[in-house]
Amino acid sequence: MPNSEAPDHPLIVLSGPTASGKTSLAIHLAQALNGEIVSCDSVAVYRLMEIGTAKPTLAERALIPHHCIDLYWPNEPCTAGDYARHARAAIADIRQRGKLPIVAGGTGLYLRALLEGLAPAPQRDESLRTRLRTRAAHRGSPWLHRILQRLDPIAAANIHPNDLPKLVRSIEVTLAARQPQREQWKAGRDPLRGYRVLHLGLAPTELRTELYDRINARAAAMFQCGLLAETQTLRTRYGDHCRSLTALGYAQALAVLRHELPLEAAIAAAQQGHRNYAKRQATWFRRDPSIHWLPGFGDHPATQTAALHQALQHTANQP
Repeated sequence: MPNSEAPDHPLIVLSGPTASGKTSLAIHLAQALNGEIVSCDSVAVYRLMEIGTAKPTLAERALIPHHCIDLYWPNEPCTAGDYARHARAAIADIRQRGKLPIVAGGTGLYLRALLEGLAPAPQRDESLRTRLRTRAAHRGSPWLHRILQRLDPIAAANIHPNDLPKLVRSIEVTLAARQPQREQWKAGRDPLRGYRVLHLGLAPTELRTELYDRINARAAAMFQCGLLAETQTLRTRYGDHCRSLTALGYAQALAVLRHELPLEAAIAAAQQGHRNYAKRQATWFRRDPSIHWLPGFGDHPATQTAALHQALQHTANQP
């Protein structure tokens, strides 16, 4: 088992909101510390989805090996548990080759599954799923999101209102167990063992205007760099109802292709969606008392210097 080794292996985890510079900082740390990067992103696990996922570029991947990218085809399911198994195997492999594993990403649930494990989930309830999908078809998936907010606001904070499959599953699990998922997560989990974790978080809260400017620019650039064409390719191959096309950016691009939104309105909707996602990410990670916060962007020299200082102390601190 990858988590059964003696607890003396350093592991760096880097999280934060979208567009905060996680990739830049992860590459900086990996270059300085002989590390390799394990992505923690629920959309980057899919092949053929490059532009709308803001994956590390091919040039960045050539600088430093990246793991847990392009694991599945867009029409294949990938759960937090699936991701955790891949990530734990990648971390063990990196360590066994004498390198430092660095986990970087902003998907809070996937990171929790990796580090803390997930409790066994209740069995599928197909009749309930059908009822929920039928209601969503009439009222829209945001209606289900509001239901989940009442049942389990913490789970709702990490799920986009348009992500119908995750909303249906979260409501199903909560109702089946008769308790919020956060309570279920406390029992029966298999935490990652054998590693000393330094969890660094990017928190450019004093630079919120700059963060939102970055988010807006990135979302617009995705459309300028061919997101519509990429979405059309996925649509042709997998159909309009492919789950991956509900992801931010792709959903808005699909609306343009369906002639449901003009391009400018779709860009604005994607920008707003990414800003809202950044808020949810900040809320999720702020609840974690183990995170050492860095008040800046990951591509700022001062932030990189502070992060490297903490990482050097952590890797040198052998028990």
